Amino acid sequence: MPIFYGKATLKVYLESLKTDNYKIGFVPTMGALHQGHLSLMQRSMAENESTVVSIFVNPTQFNNPEDLAKYPRTLEDDNTKIRELNSEIIIYAPKAEDIYDGIPVSQFFDFDGLENQMEGKYRPGHFNGVGTIVKRLFEIVEPTNAYFGEKDFQQLQIIRKMVSKNNLKTNVIGCPVYRETNYLAMSSRNALLSEDEKREASVIYKTLMEAKAKFETNSAVETQKWVEESFEKNTTFKLEYFQIADEETLLPCIIKNKNEKYRAFIAVFVNNIRLIDTISFN
Repeated sequence: MPIFYGKATLKVYLESLKTDNYKIGFVPTMGALHQGHLSLMQRSMAENESTVVSIFVNPTQFNNPEDLAKYPRTLEDDNTKIRELNSEIIIYAPKAEDIYDGIPVSQFFDFDGLENQMEGKYRPGHFNGVGTIVKRLFEIVEPTNAYFGEKDFQQLQIIRKMVSKNNLKTNVIGCPVYRETNYLAMSSRNALLSEDEKREASVIYKTLMEAKAKFETNSAVETQKWVEESFEKNTTFKLEYFQIADEETLLPCIIKNKNEKYRAFIAVFVNNIRLIDTISFN
């Protein structure tokens, strides 16, 4: 299967495949593919007649130009990994001008406040960029089902909100976090870590699990304070935020309610590389 670099030829090809009840699965990525991405593709292949994978480092979701500049770009290697998985997967690897029809500019979105928590608080404009690119890709590919990893759980909820508010027909499916052998959440940014940093990064998941245990008998405030104090003692990793939030609203937990579903969110820096993770507290 060839790589499509332009939306016009991709749309013509996808249109030629469509028949009644023909399902197209879609896995949007920024490349630097790892086993987590491949697991999303495997699920898509199991549930759809065709699978499209996009590889595009979206400039409008980076509020830090330095972060955009150092984001890994490995298209040739990504292509090889996809072909080894399944040669029938359709690859869309556009340039920014093909996506944006000119200068990359974010559309403004109202996500009913979901965008103001955690990542949105520390990365201004990030979710406008996410909403812009995902909406544009959905319009180009017109997928039946789209697959996203739960590591970016806030992003997953925001995309679901964007689909609902724009009456899009795509079914958004969240898939479990895929982890390294030491339980570090798989991320393209992990490729920027040294072997020692990657090994020591197991502290992130370990802290989340210990926080989950503490939350059973302590308040959210007490649990958060414990996490913050734990990272104050760590000279390698710098905590940006830790928050226990309602899974639906993403609002911080103030007083525990046994009928609510809670999730912990964390972001840390190691050697200026930003890592995030999340686990359910239910």
